[in-house]
Amino acid sequence: MNRITQLFNIKYPIIQGGMIWNSGYKLAAAVSNAGGLGLIGAGSMYPEVLREHIQKCKKATDKPFGVNVPMLYPNVEEILNIIIEEGVKIVFTSAGNPKTYTSFLKEKGLTVVHVVSSTKFALKAQEAGVDAVVAEGFEAGGHNGREETTTLTLIPMVTKDVSIPVIAAGGIATGKGMHAAMILGAEGVQMGTRFAMTIESSAHDNFKNLLTQVKEGETQLTLKELAPVRLIKNEFFNQLQEVYAKGATVEDLKTVLGRARAKRGMFEGDLIEGELEIGQIVGLLDEIESVALVMKGVVDEFNESVKNNIVF
Repeated sequence: MNRITQLFNIKYPIIQGGMIWNSGYKLAAAVSNAGGLGLIGAGSMYPEVLREHIQKCKKATDKPFGVNVPMLYPNVEEILNIIIEEGVKIVFTSAGNPKTYTSFLKEKGLTVVHVVSSTKFALKAQEAGVDAVVAEGFEAGGHNGREETTTLTLIPMVTKDVSIPVIAAGGIATGKGMHAAMILGAEGVQMGTRFAMTIESSAHDNFKNLLTQVKEGETQLTLKELAPVRLIKNEFFNQLQEVYAKGATVEDLKTVLGRARAKRGMFEGDLIEGELEIGQIVGLLDEIESVALVMKGVVDEFNESVKNNIVF
């Protein structure tokens, strides 16, 4: 037991990232049932769809689970009220100021965790009263920090400066990676890419199958002028590069991006014109497995790594 397992009342300090279009109730429930903390990704859900997923998750697991809420999306207040009404006790917030809703959620008895990409924002989250932070490095998929600080660098800097528990994220998909994060001072890990590549992920099979083929160097951070996001290099990515080469304005980028591009790619399976978000660690992974197998593999490898830790 450590502060993360105690905070969430879970067996293993492994959290599933609340990824848009990947993190429905089936994935969240499976992770929670396997001893981790599953998160429903509210960022891709209309409020009533989120309510439905929460209700189904409660039927699928009797273990703790939470909801990830990107605060840059509309209907945030409505989403938070649904979370409270449905009795969810854990919320992960991201992409916004933690001061906005942390006090409100804490007064309702919820555990609040905020995702950060720098020590400065970790300190602001701690000051806002969150229970823990997810320190997410540059390697991560999806929306990312502008600082481009890697996980290996970020974790020891954040843990040095904050007193609340730190969850490491970005480039972690194995037991050895989890052990490394713990050595650097984290008390838990959040994995996105590894759980996107599971049977229970709500992503389209086209997207999942593509992930088994993606190699090192085939993802890149882009759209920094809007909100930095790590994408697989496909035709849509190439279109962005062409616009950049012509001196793209913010409006040009918004025009190319359009609407529902991420849904089109990850949920509907358009691998050519869709926005395909994934982390750099995808180059290490080549199988679609059940959550139960993923969790067992990570925990077994972590325990083996700890046992064989070499001291010079």
